[in-house]
Amino acid sequence: MRVTSIADAAIEVVAAEGMRGLTHRAVDRAAGLPPGSTSYYARTRAALLELAVRRIAELDDASLTVSDDELAPALARFLHAAMTTGRTRLVARYEFALEATRRPELRAIYDRVGQRFRDSCAELLARAGSPDPARHTRMLIAWCDGVLFDSVAGAGAARAPELAELELSTAEFVALLPGVGDWPRAGR
Repeated sequence: MRVTSIADAAIEVVAAEGMRGLTHRAVDRAAGLPPGSTSYYARTRAALLELAVRRIAELDDASLTVSDDELAPALARFLHAAMTTGRTRLVARYEFALEATRRPELRAIYDRVGQRFRDSCAELLARAGSPDPARHTRMLIAWCDGVLFDSVAGAGAARAPELAELELSTAEFVALLPGVGDWPRAGR
């Protein structure tokens, strides 16, 4: 439990202060722990970064559950939650992604964790009838990332879409994917 609270606090620190603000001491303060607690569980800054990135992935995995008949609505709910109640985690994810462009050790962790999400998405799209799940996964994730970035950090942040708009937009996008747009089909 303490490792989880440290990871959550690291995410909060990164979202609020950026990567430069991420120190063991700052995480101790944010988690309400005695000084030195964070360094006991994550000896190095790299270990602390890995804890936080893994926690983001764990929270994302838990927040996206899709049954075979609701791909678009589930994605819309995931997007809406990410830009509202999960906004802190989303901002931290952007910070980690940018930092990963400069730090190969973080890039490896970030990519490994992200690949799990991509693999799950590809499996889901394959079940939905996609003739090219890997390519459709790239398209879907790129579209979702674009919507999220625009709504939280981009020019669209002043008026992020409401859930109803996301439901409509997601349904329209999914309908464009060959083999997936008419999902669910009879017999599935």
